[in-house]
Amino acid sequence: MHRIFVYGTLKKNFHNHSLLKDSEFLGPAKTKLEEYTMVSLGEFPGIVLSGSTSISGEVYLIDDTVFKKLDYLEGYPDFYNRKRIIVKGKSDLEMSVWMYYLDKSFLDNPVISDGIWHT
Repeated sequence: MHRIFVYGTLKKNFHNHSLLKDSEFLGPAKTKLEEYTMVSLGEFPGIVLSGSTSISGEVYLIDDTVFKKLDYLEGYPDFYNRKRIIVKGKSDLEMSVWMYYLDKSFLDNPVISDGIWHT
Protein backbone atom coordinates (compact mmCIF):
# COMPACT_ATOMS: atom_id res chain seq x y z
CA MET A 1 0.00 0.00 0.00
CA HIS A 2 1.07 3.56 -0.70
CA ARG A 3 0.08 6.99 0.60
CA ILE A 4 -0.56 9.54 -2.15
CA PHE A 5 -0.94 13.30 -1.73
CA VAL A 6 -3.35 14.80 -4.28
CA TYR A 7 -3.83 18.53 -4.77
CA GLY A 8 -5.90 19.00 -7.93
CA THR A 9 -8.47 17.11 -9.97
CA LEU A 10 -8.07 13.95 -7.87
CA LYS A 11 -9.41 15.69 -4.75
CA LYS A 12 -12.98 15.12 -3.56
CA ASN A 13 -15.59 16.88 -5.72
CA PHE A 14 -13.27 17.12 -8.73
CA HIS A 15 -13.61 15.21 -11.99
CA ASN A 16 -10.79 12.64 -11.56
CA HIS A 17 -11.66 11.71 -7.97
CA SER A 18 -13.47 8.58 -9.19
CA LEU A 19 -10.04 6.92 -9.51
CA LEU A 20 -9.76 7.11 -5.71
CA LYS A 21 -13.35 6.17 -4.85
CA ASP A 22 -12.39 2.79 -3.38
CA SER A 23 -9.23 4.05 -1.65
CA GLU A 24 -9.08 5.01 2.01
CA PHE A 25 -9.21 8.76 2.63
CA LEU A 26 -6.62 9.58 5.31
CA GLY A 27 -7.59 13.25 5.54
CA PRO A 28 -6.66 16.73 4.45
CA ALA A 29 -2.98 17.63 4.55
CA LYS A 30 -0.49 20.34 3.74
CA THR A 31 3.13 20.06 2.69
CA LYS A 32 5.43 20.38 5.68
CA LEU A 33 7.82 22.65 3.81
CA GLU A 34 7.05 25.87 1.99
CA GLU A 35 9.28 25.17 -0.99
CA TYR A 36 6.84 24.67 -3.86
CA THR A 37 5.00 26.63 -6.55
CA MET A 38 1.54 25.61 -7.75
CA VAL A 39 0.82 26.53 -11.36
CA SER A 40 -2.35 26.40 -13.41
CA LEU A 41 -2.29 24.39 -16.62
CA GLY A 42 -5.86 25.41 -17.43
CA GLU A 43 -8.02 22.45 -16.43
CA PHE A 44 -5.60 21.14 -13.80
CA PRO A 45 -2.73 22.29 -11.58
CA GLY A 46 0.86 21.23 -11.24
CA ILE A 47 3.50 21.59 -8.57
CA VAL A 48 7.07 22.68 -9.23
CA LEU A 49 9.76 21.80 -6.68
CA SER A 50 10.87 25.40 -6.36
CA GLY A 51 9.25 28.30 -4.57
CA SER A 52 8.01 29.44 -1.17
CA THR A 53 4.49 28.02 -0.88
CA SER A 54 3.00 25.16 1.11
CA ILE A 55 0.52 23.08 -0.91
CA SER A 56 -2.87 21.96 0.42
CA GLY A 57 -4.42 18.66 -0.59
CA GLU A 58 -5.67 15.27 0.53
CA VAL A 59 -3.98 11.98 1.40
CA TYR A 60 -5.25 8.55 0.33
CA LEU A 61 -4.05 5.03 0.95
CA ILE A 62 -3.87 3.31 -2.45
CA ASP A 63 -2.93 -0.12 -3.75
CA ASP A 64 -0.63 -0.95 -6.66
CA THR A 65 -3.52 -1.11 -9.15
CA VAL A 66 -4.69 2.43 -8.30
CA PHE A 67 -1.09 3.66 -8.32
CA LYS A 68 -0.68 2.36 -11.89
CA LYS A 69 -3.91 4.14 -12.92
CA LEU A 70 -2.68 7.39 -11.37
CA ASP A 71 0.69 7.04 -13.11
CA TYR A 72 -1.17 6.66 -16.41
CA LEU A 73 -3.42 9.67 -15.72
CA GLU A 74 -0.45 11.84 -14.73
CA GLY A 75 1.67 10.76 -17.69
CA TYR A 76 4.39 9.45 -15.37
CA PRO A 77 7.32 9.68 -16.00
CA ASP A 78 7.09 11.61 -19.29
CA PHE A 79 4.92 14.51 -18.09
CA TYR A 80 4.70 14.43 -14.30
CA ASN A 81 7.35 12.88 -12.14
CA ARG A 82 6.83 11.81 -8.53
CA LYS A 83 8.74 11.79 -5.29
CA ARG A 84 8.22 11.22 -1.60
CA ILE A 85 7.61 14.29 0.53
CA ILE A 86 6.42 14.96 4.08
CA VAL A 87 2.96 16.39 4.71
CA LYS A 88 1.19 17.37 7.90
CA GLY A 89 -2.26 15.96 8.46
CA LYS A 90 -4.68 16.04 11.38
CA SER A 91 -3.16 17.22 14.65
CA ASP A 92 0.04 18.03 12.71
CA LEU A 93 0.69 14.30 12.22
CA GLU A 94 3.54 14.00 9.72
CA MET A 95 3.32 11.43 6.92
CA SER A 96 5.62 10.39 4.11
CA VAL A 97 3.59 10.43 0.89
CA TRP A 98 4.04 10.31 -2.87
CA MET A 99 3.38 13.54 -4.78
CA TYR A 100 3.38 14.19 -8.53
CA TYR A 101 5.32 17.24 -9.71
CA LEU A 102 6.45 19.03 -12.86
CA ASP A 103 9.88 20.25 -13.91
CA LYS A 104 10.88 23.90 -13.59
CA SER A 105 10.04 24.70 -17.22
CA PHE A 106 6.38 24.94 -16.10
CA LEU A 107 7.09 28.03 -13.98
CA ASP A 108 6.06 30.07 -17.06
CA ASN A 109 2.41 29.15 -16.32
CA PRO A 110 0.10 31.24 -14.09
CA VAL A 111 0.96 30.81 -10.39
CA ILE A 112 -1.66 29.82 -7.81
CA SER A 113 -0.18 31.81 -4.95
CA ASP A 114 -2.14 30.25 -2.06
CA GLY A 115 -1.24 26.65 -3.06
CA ILE A 116 -4.90 25.58 -3.16
CA TRP A 117 -6.59 24.32 -6.34
CA HIS A 118 -10.14 25.71 -6.47
CA THR A 119 -11.40 25.37 -10.04
